Amino acid sequence: MARKTIGVALSGGGARGFAHIGVLKALTEGGVPIDFIAGTSAGSFVGAAYASGMPVSEVERIAHLVGWFNMTGLSYSPRALLSNAAMANFIHQHFPVSRIEDMPIAFAAVACDLSNGDEVVFKGSGDLATAVRASCAVPGVFSPVADEQGRLLIDGGVLAPVPVETIRAMGADVIVAVDLLACGNNFRSIPRTMIGMLFQSAMILLRASSRSQHYVADHVIIPEIAHIRQDELGKRGELIELGYAAGVEAVSRINESADFAPFIPPQK
Repeated sequence: MARKTIGVALSGGGARGFAHIGVLKALTEGGVPIDFIAGTSAGSFVGAAYASGMPVSEVERIAHLVGWFNMTGLSYSPRALLSNAAMANFIHQHFPVSRIEDMPIAFAAVACDLSNGDEVVFKGSGDLATAVRASCAVPGVFSPVADEQGRLLIDGGVLAPVPVETIRAMGADVIVAVDLLACGNNFRSIPRTMIGMLFQSAMILLRASSRSQHYVADHVIIPEIAHIRQDELGKRGELIELGYAAGVEAVSRINESADFAPFIPPQK
């Protein structure tokens, strides 16, 4: 009997998105076969890296290269504090594919059309960098991104902070939602920059919406990262470790629900 297909929906979360890498690492080591990945905002960046065919160890390596400068070039925009145009250069330099249709794992990135509020899902084909940049264009922080049709797009988290419905539409039988917003906030310090304040305000607004998606998913993974702010890029190592711990706890029940006896890949 054929196993059920598995799709993973990765939420937004700013710098917290590094925790997605730890979750994917745990699922990979646990033999969970991932057939579909959909991401919103930071989840689209990590999801695109993994779905492009990179070993999770390579995704973890390039995570340590991510910084404000190589994501933005520190270039300003009249529509926001920054432009994320430099992110395209980073993706072209480090990702093994540049087109969605060439990705070995079916992938989708969720954005929002600024003119009419409609959800825009990049899947099947298209420029990968444009899709990820649009999905990561946090309003007020990053300027909207124009796609090939001329639409101005912003962060998909405005509509789908955890893209569970996108994964369902892609055809997944078993849906795993990784929510980096639902844990809430218990910071040791408040944001000290305008970017940090904007990130924090956006995540507070999106938290309730993200929790509503839990009822649609078959499995929900919520790493214990409430003490880490969305602008703390320097906490990437801790975030990866905490994501890994949460993923390990979920492996057995995910495999059981897919009627799948996992093959554990050998450790190199």
